[in-house]
Amino acid sequence: MRLVQLTVPAGKRQTILETLDERGIDYVVTDEDSGREYTAVVYFPLPSSAVEPVLDELQEAGVEEDAYTVVLDAETVVSRRFDALREEYETGDVESERISRQELRTEAEELTPTLGIYVTMTVVSAVVATAGLLLDSPAVVVGSMVIAPLIGPALGASVGSVIDEEELFSHSVSYQILGVIVAIASAAVFAWTVQMLNVVPPGLNITEVGEISERLTPDLLSLAIALGAGVAGIVSISTGISVALVGVMIAAALIPPAAAAGIALAWGNPSAAIGATALVFVNLLSVNLAGLVTLWYAGYRPEHLFELGPTQQRVRRRILALVAAGLLFSALLAGITYASYTNASFEQNAREEAQLVLSEERYEEYELLNLEVTLNDDFPIRGPERVIVTIGGPPGAASPELAEELTARIDRHADDGVEIEVRFVDVIQR
Repeated sequence: MRLVQLTVPAGKRQTILETLDERGIDYVVTDEDSGREYTAVVYFPLPSSAVEPVLDELQEAGVEEDAYTVVLDAETVVSRRFDALREEYETGDVESERISRQELRTEAEELTPTLGIYVTMTVVSAVVATAGLLLDSPAVVVGSMVIAPLIGPALGASVGSVIDEEELFSHSVSYQILGVIVAIASAAVFAWTVQMLNVVPPGLNITEVGEISERLTPDLLSLAIALGAGVAGIVSISTGISVALVGVMIAAALIPPAAAAGIALAWGNPSAAIGATALVFVNLLSVNLAGLVTLWYAGYRPEHLFELGPTQQRVRRRILALVAAGLLFSALLAGITYASYTNASFEQNAREEAQLVLSEERYEEYELLNLEVTLNDDFPIRGPERVIVTIGGPPGAASPELAEELTARIDRHADDGVEIEVRFVDVIQR
């Protein structure tokens, strides 16, 4: 529910009050004696979904854009006429649940901090995320997402596109690009610093740190996070629900992979940063795409009817551009996903071959203790480099024949250049 305070321009008082009466809206009028061009102030309660159509109708009746209009939250309204008004506007569909176009624009602007605060909070968030990744601490990484001020620019671009506010759109897009650059650069500088100061163990292999490696080789499932964050963000802001938790989700799609890219650059492995950087841009594009489509579906349109056609064309072009750019970056994620599938299939086949060989009667005294497949460093699409098969058997029972057969059977599933090593371990049973 909303309480609208509207200043009445000179000569428009009767017209505005007649419009409210026709709509069945309760109102209170007070005289305005400040000496300006306004003669009165009208106060009237509205359901949230009624704010936009009523304000649009009043503007057509003579309320200029520079009129002083305030829309406030109202906790409770006790009125039979208000109940009837609510039944008229709250139909249970998507459009009846959303806030007005005017409120949406204000929300998008308020969610974007000033440049200095935005850069500062992005740097702090990236540094905390970098520390969390190097510590392999999910809790610290989640904490970095809470700090990140990314939800405003991420949603502001979609809002600006749909309601034909090009200044809001360009402002939000520039903030998003700046945020990505600042996050990656801050993470790289911080990671290089802790490496030079030996804060982390010398010779740390970042590919063996779980929180880092999963973002250096992302797969297509990562898209679900960004698309879900974009839809949830727009639904939250357009229905007046708190966007704090959704902001964490959007940050989850952007800050950790940006920090992982910075770490890879600091470790002198730019190829390892390709996958994480691609993930950042795919997620950024997906958040904007999901937000844009959701806003248009929710029924948001520009203020003036003659702007509808050009805005529709502009929205279509931007959706197509986002889809095209998203598919371009997604192709890399698809390649990583396929590589992960083939690597997992190779490891499974190798394990099955080893078990089949050891199931033969002549090798019944041996057992498979472990099979490990290590991947190469050809980021972002990695492949098997080495297979280590550990066989347990009686003391002194190492079998060159078994090693050769295992090597031959596993090699049938491997590409060229995969090293296969068979180790025998004495097993003493007591």
